Amino acid sequence: MRKHILALTILTLALAGGASAQTGQYGTAAEAKAMLERAVVALKANQAAALEKFRKRADGFGDRDLYVFCNGPDGAALAHPNPAQAASNLNTLKDAAGKEFGKEMLAKAKEGQISEVGYVFPRLGDDKPVPKESFITKVGTLICGVGYYK
Repeated sequence: MRKHILALTILTLALAGGASAQTGQYGTAAEAKAMLERAVVALKANQAAALEKFRKRADGFGDRDLYVFCNGPDGAALAHPNPAQAASNLNTLKDAAGKEFGKEMLAKAKEGQISEVGYVFPRLGDDKPVPKESFITKVGTLICGVGYYK
């Protein structure tokens, strides 16, 4: 009887673990927010190392279409995994509809608070703009965010 209970317990745990490990094709709002929260901790521990991890999508700071981006207080990009965005500035960013979402990010970013900004933007490796929502915050002088696509 014990062997059957043990086998059943192992099977149940294996199935539960497999189900929770399965992920969709795209990141979710909850996953994006959690990644931003982890990014804040990493930045406070070692800013230079964290920014490098964000650029490389290393150590869990890149998952499917989720990634961390950070800009300086002047809006200049400091960390973005897309080389084409590496020279961008939040003060000049507009989406395909003409929305100045970068300026909205600069205005909404507050230390210790996570805000949201919606806009349209292409996924990494694509050029077709799709609806995106980014969670943003301020960490010291940096404005950082993680967005998910709707």
